[in-house]
Amino acid sequence: MALSYWLSRLRSSSKSFFYSNLQTSHFHNLKTPKPHTTTPIFHSHTSKNPSLALLPAALAVSLSAGSLALQSQSNPSFCDASNLDSARGVSIGGKGSTEFVVKGSHKELPQELIDELKAICRDNMTMDYDERYVHGKPQNSFHKAVNIPDVVVFPRSEDEVSKIVKSCDTHKVPIVPYGGATSIEGHTLSPNGGVCIDMSTMNSIKALHIEDMDVVVEPGIGWMELNEYLEPYGLFFPLDPGPGATIGGMCATRCSGSLAVRYGTMRDNVISLKVVLANGDIVKTASRARKSAAGYDLTRLVIGSEGTLGVITEVTLRLQKIPQHSVVAMCNFPSIKDAADVAIATMMSGIQVSRVELLDEVQVKAINIANGKDLPEIPTLMFEFIGTEAYAREQTQIVQKIVAEHNGSDFVFAEDPEAKKELWKIRKEALWACFAMEPNFEAMISDVCVPLSHLAELISRSKQELDASPLVCTVIAHAGDGNFHTVILFDPNIEEHRREAERLNKFMVLTALSMEGTCTGEHGVGTGKVKYLEKELGVEALRTMKRIKAALDPNSIMNPGKLIPPHICF
Repeated sequence: MALSYWLSRLRSSSKSFFYSNLQTSHFHNLKTPKPHTTTPIFHSHTSKNPSLALLPAALAVSLSAGSLALQSQSNPSFCDASNLDSARGVSIGGKGSTEFVVKGSHKELPQELIDELKAICRDNMTMDYDERYVHGKPQNSFHKAVNIPDVVVFPRSEDEVSKIVKSCDTHKVPIVPYGGATSIEGHTLSPNGGVCIDMSTMNSIKALHIEDMDVVVEPGIGWMELNEYLEPYGLFFPLDPGPGATIGGMCATRCSGSLAVRYGTMRDNVISLKVVLANGDIVKTASRARKSAAGYDLTRLVIGSEGTLGVITEVTLRLQKIPQHSVVAMCNFPSIKDAADVAIATMMSGIQVSRVELLDEVQVKAINIANGKDLPEIPTLMFEFIGTEAYAREQTQIVQKIVAEHNGSDFVFAEDPEAKKELWKIRKEALWACFAMEPNFEAMISDVCVPLSHLAELISRSKQELDASPLVCTVIAHAGDGNFHTVILFDPNIEEHRREAERLNKFMVLTALSMEGTCTGEHGVGTGKVKYLEKELGVEALRTMKRIKAALDPNSIMNPGKLIPPHICF
């Protein structure tokens, strides 16, 4: 198939309304100052998270007035959580839980704490119901809780974060760190009410070290903003999760993205952190050296801890050079197994691809509907090759041969910047395009990951189950590292829909675990995946996590109900 014909079909419609909505600027008073090693070089403030305006109405779910009913109960201890929760009917997604609404206990905020927060934050706090509701209901997630935050604060400095956390610990009031609001597993729910710490105003770039290829940033800056700033220096930060994600949240969930197959996950791209612990202490986890064998690896302990151990206030990131040349390629397959087999064969060949993405025929259909395109509605693979011009072309030719050996067809590739952008936009729009099929539905998104050799079998078995379901389900995979997502569209007002979506999600998780995989490759645990952790990790690993949590957060104020199942006791 001629590339010109293929691209003409991609350009056949007006700009996607889903995609254009994502282009709303996240920048405020941006400048491009010269890099400096000690003083701040970028700073912008906003009192509200701009990503909230970017999300489709299909993701909104209303909470009833009764959801704010409060119960005056004390927080359970680390060793009797299971017994107390059972007696009180309090559950935060424990083992085998199928609850749709996350329950929790609640007590009134002491007036003394409110006065202390006002003294610390001045005008940068709110108790407005609408603002608290927005912060209490994740906009990208169907999860919700019986309570919302009692107050939302917007700290402007690390010192303010420390004072806020220390005050909350003194009064034993729970806190929930809040970033870009793009997480999908209920990470920012406030089941016990308390204080929501919105980090969006701490979004400065503090220092760029060009020769060291690293940058020091505050947690509220988005990865897209950061890369916009870095581009003139020929550098970029390689992780690319959803639009609107912030660096602090990306650290907290140990996220990755489509480039993880080449550059690794957040765990591999953070050099050091500064973290405010539950008692208000500020800890620096490592030096700026590229490697170190000094002490416990506190950086990796905090990355992926989802706000349960501390609040991240500073991040030192490893940067990469913008590739000299890149090629984007697409090809089609008669079955999703053939596509997965090619992804595995490509990785086994030793080719250093930067992206290998898989879309099933339902996902391609969604893209066609959303954008008025006419793409072949069959399983599709997308590749990106980087390096010198000669090397990138050589990789492309090798993969083209692999594709031909596995029933692939319509292999096209692009080197022109606009043509590459046109092709890659298909993948970037995938999630939002799904809602064109069911505009009033919500999405339950799976995130399983398995050793690469099991990927084809996992996708094939899952696909059979998905195709037999009455719900609309699409498959989107980071096929190069064994991670795939299923977007399951369901009406949250129809109980049968919700149960079917949960059944499909559980089927894929248990199938992945049976293949030595994980329930979450990059989205994190939150409240949505906590019920699968004992089966994946074992009770002793979870008890160890709880001991760490108890040592660093003895009053259990840090993002309670997330990551560690409530029935785990030691």
